[in-house]
Amino acid sequence: MQFRCARHVVRGGLSALVALPLVACGHDTAPAPPDRAAATEQAADPAATKQAVEDLKELERKYGARLGVFAVSTGDGREVAFNADERFAYASTFKAFAAAAVLRKYSVSGMDKVVMYSRSDLIDYSPVTEKHVDTGMTLRDLCDAAVRYSDNTAANLLLDALGGPQGLAAALAEAGDVTTKVVRGEPELSRWVPGETRDTTTPRVWADDLRAFVLGDALGKNEREQLTQWLRTNTTGDELIRAGVPKGWTVGDKTGTTSYYGGRNDIAVVWPPDAAPIVMAIMSHRDTKDARHDNKLIAEAASVVARTLS
Repeated sequence: MQFRCARHVVRGGLSALVALPLVACGHDTAPAPPDRAAATEQAADPAATKQAVEDLKELERKYGARLGVFAVSTGDGREVAFNADERFAYASTFKAFAAAAVLRKYSVSGMDKVVMYSRSDLIDYSPVTEKHVDTGMTLRDLCDAAVRYSDNTAANLLLDALGGPQGLAAALAEAGDVTTKVVRGEPELSRWVPGETRDTTTPRVWADDLRAFVLGDALGKNEREQLTQWLRTNTTGDELIRAGVPKGWTVGDKTGTTSYYGGRNDIAVVWPPDAAPIVMAIMSHRDTKDARHDNKLIAEAASVVARTLS
């Protein structure tokens, strides 16, 4: 079975598709959503938490960056929170949730539907979709390309399958997210500038969303297992959270990079050996438009989290 996605949904009128507006400034805080899984347990050791905050402040100074971190140990509710309620551009990390929403809408059994697209639909950084223009790709393969290879055209086609960015916004809202603002597709959503709130979220909310889809009941069992497999076999994250946690820990992650201001993110569920998973969202940016990101910032922040919560 085949269907053709309407590319004009993503390319036309995207600025009107604003989901759930909340605040007006890039660093304005957003209230933590109520009743999200384990968001209020907070069984942290005060001394360890204080040291983590100091370590993360030092990383900001060391790398000249703004850093946002939220992590929770799902076994006992201990948390690390640093600028956790400030807004950051989510960049390509959204692709994990686009795939989750497609799984939720179509189920694993419906992932063999073929999406046809044309060469004119291809945008920059589409290493997988550019090879399959003549044959199209299944929803399963598009999810794989978007999550594991961060293929931008695949991500836009997934948004089309959801009915546009507002479809992803609706899926997040159903999972309890009243904070994230999903507005545009690629590549526009990655062109974040200070003061922009479109296509932003907070580390706390993004981690809560990841927990809901990977460890919670936002997806069925089969869909949850498929999403987890894509995240665990991601090809773009070796220098980020994976590099910061101890060897032997299993990481399922999705990375993101903004076009401007050195934005670099990674979100992950991390499975330490013989311990409950840790969910973390690490987001960052710099103050100048042409600044470059540094993967070591994310890796070192992940190391602080692992040290504090393990």
